[in-house]
Amino acid sequence: MLAPYACRAEESRGRVHPEPESAMRSPFQRDRDRIIHSTAFRRLKHKTQVFVAHEGDHYRTRLTHSLEVAQIARTIARALRLDEDLAEAVALAHDLGHTPFGHAGEEALDAVMAPFGGFSHNDQTLRVLTRLERRYAEFDGLNLTWETLEGTVKHNGPVTDPPPTIREYDSRHPLELSTWPSAEAQVAALADDIAYNNHDIDDGLRAGLFTPADLEPVPLVGPVFAEIQARWPDLDDTRLAHEAVRRLIDRMVSDCLEESRRRLAESGARSADDIRRLGRPVIAFSEAMQRNDRALKAFLFERMYRHWRVNRMTSKARRVVQELFRALVAEPQCLPNEWRQEADGAGTPRSARVVADYIAGMTDNFALDEHRRLCDPYART
Repeated sequence: MLAPYACRAEESRGRVHPEPESAMRSPFQRDRDRIIHSTAFRRLKHKTQVFVAHEGDHYRTRLTHSLEVAQIARTIARALRLDEDLAEAVALAHDLGHTPFGHAGEEALDAVMAPFGGFSHNDQTLRVLTRLERRYAEFDGLNLTWETLEGTVKHNGPVTDPPPTIREYDSRHPLELSTWPSAEAQVAALADDIAYNNHDIDDGLRAGLFTPADLEPVPLVGPVFAEIQARWPDLDDTRLAHEAVRRLIDRMVSDCLEESRRRLAESGARSADDIRRLGRPVIAFSEAMQRNDRALKAFLFERMYRHWRVNRMTSKARRVVQELFRALVAEPQCLPNEWRQEADGAGTPRSARVVADYIAGMTDNFALDEHRRLCDPYART
């Protein structure tokens, strides 16, 4: 009972490398399963959202974040009669290209890669999905459907200035970069926003970077905390945070559904391609919720992402990533064998890209250990 504008697995544009269809799973289910079984997905367990792994094991990682995004995406997709499996596949894949140490690692790698075309996690995700996962006998990558790749590359909207991998891939297998993606991909993008805003409230409170009282002036968030405290005045902070976050997610999802239904009805879309050609998103918050979202992001930016404790770890993370990069680009013979064979000499663009791929795939702890092995003369190699 899919909506007319939903993507349909039986109408998929297919895979670059043709394969027989499964008797038990739709193409989008197979995509989801391939992502979950990939090496890159497993490594998300030890990649940072905001806090590095050794700071505590109760904070979100890229893996737990991706699972939360997928759960919210499936809820929204089901309510809108979209293909849940495609929304889930895009949600699970969207962070596969992230470096260790979160956005700090990405910014550091982008800076040192500037002479070689730069670095972005979205571009790296496509590299993972189409090149770096090497599991299958017949092809590199996961050989996902066109719709999952399109949704992953464009989940935040049209790509007007594609980075190197996306540009090169699009020249061989066009992803219609100038258009909006499917409604399912748009659902995954908004689910990402809902998940990280709310789990950052939870993690920030847990870490003591701010208190429930600090959240009082924040629209939507402050009133929700006040509502819970009025009903349960003696509630401990852990339960208070959980009760607040579950209500906030519910209200954001409800707002998204109401606004998206309105936009979809106004669009007159009768197919997934109609959604792509509209020139504007159909999955969105209302204007009021967008204002709330901006206010919450501003609070988190100031009180969490720029907190002095986070700044210190961010500074160390940048140095680790950049020192690793400079050392390995200057001496690619120090790379492990399978990576060294891909490089072609010190300081070349090809070697730089190989080193960037190697570093981007690292977990937080592996990056710290590798930095110690390379830079500490007393460390065992």
